[in-house]
Amino acid sequence: MTAYLQTLLGYEAGWFLATLALILLIAFPVMLAVAIVIYLDRKIWAAMALRRGPNVIGPFGILQSFADGLKVFLQETIIPSSANKGLFLLAPIITFTVALLAWAVIPFSETMVLANINIGLLYIFAISSLSVYGVVIAGWASNSKYPFFSAMRAAAQMISYEVSIGFIIISVVLFAGTFNLIDIIKSQEGHIFGLINAYGFNPLLFPMAVVFLIASMAETARHPFDLTEAESELVAGYQTEYSSMSFALFWLGEYANILLMCALNAILFWGGWLPPLNVDWIPWFDIPGIFWLFGKMLFFFFIFSWVMATVPRYRYDQLMRLGWKIFLPLSLIWVVLVSGYVMIDKFGLPL
Repeated sequence: MTAYLQTLLGYEAGWFLATLALILLIAFPVMLAVAIVIYLDRKIWAAMALRRGPNVIGPFGILQSFADGLKVFLQETIIPSSANKGLFLLAPIITFTVALLAWAVIPFSETMVLANINIGLLYIFAISSLSVYGVVIAGWASNSKYPFFSAMRAAAQMISYEVSIGFIIISVVLFAGTFNLIDIIKSQEGHIFGLINAYGFNPLLFPMAVVFLIASMAETARHPFDLTEAESELVAGYQTEYSSMSFALFWLGEYANILLMCALNAILFWGGWLPPLNVDWIPWFDIPGIFWLFGKMLFFFFIFSWVMATVPRYRYDQLMRLGWKIFLPLSLIWVVLVSGYVMIDKFGLPL
């Protein structure tokens, strides 16, 4: 498409329009997916609580998320008189924009990626750490004690689990030998005895896959780590003073980040777009890779919803203890173990 548009419109205009089209091709499905997974989230919670969930708007209630979106769009945006108005309105925009930026390097198949860069994993790590700025700015700009306490919690929580996630990523990079997400997925093909397309079944990486899944819940402030939105002590956290589309942008950004973490779990440890088994006689190699990736993402999203519906919320001291006293030492030890294994596998035992 890029070459065709460049031939038609010239190099610069053709490249710009082709890139814009690819960005919209990713952004719109992500926003549509957010609306769908909010519906799925509510249905899963309802099923586990023996309730019906959304069942009025549209067949089986499937249009409920769109009705909620229309409702908040038509509401009045209320800005507290003592708030910093500029930063108050900027915070949800930052949260939503940063949530979409990370999808630029997510490979949906071997050829379906907006930007195939060699440092794709570092790019995601950098972008995901920026999302906390929207929360911190929202808490400070609201000029209210509950959002401000939530903002401080968000900053501390992000630091606690970003460090562990960084060391977990190092373990994967040591095995794959690259920061490129497409190459990381390719390196998982036939990883276990030439049969299984996943790092997650490797006994050395399986503990890191579990820790990464839990840390990704904490990174997205998802239950049971949603201390930034704890209604029992913070009313609604950093979103307390927000309404209308400002509130909706926070929700869109939050669920886009959750989907991103589901995609990263699938890409880093469970083969991404690859089928589970590397066996030629099974016809699932004819299934497009994007369906395998979406299926794995939905599986991890179900785990996120399952945990939210069944696990009680952590206390704040428990949250910090898990991050600093358990996950950080464990991930550090595993970096040493993985690097030692890789060196022995590559160069043999030292004599």
